[in-house]
Amino acid sequence: MKLSHLKVGETGTIVAFTDLDMSVKLMEMGCLPGEIVEIEKYAPLGCPIAIRVAGYQLCLRKTEAAVIIIQ
Repeated sequence: MKLSHLKVGETGTIVAFTDLDMSVKLMEMGCLPGEIVEIEKYAPLGCPIAIRVAGYQLCLRKTEAAVIIIQ
């Protein structure tokens, strides 16, 4: 499942990425395999998405969240 498919309040564990170039950027921001992520809120039009990962809040575009594979 992709991170972009979760609803507010749902959590998942990062297992992989679908885009190698984007994965480097996401890992630099703390989205590492094994980290638990939680959807905190969506913007009114659905983009960006606020997530909680590694103890802090991070906002991602929906296209960036779609790169993150979770379980």
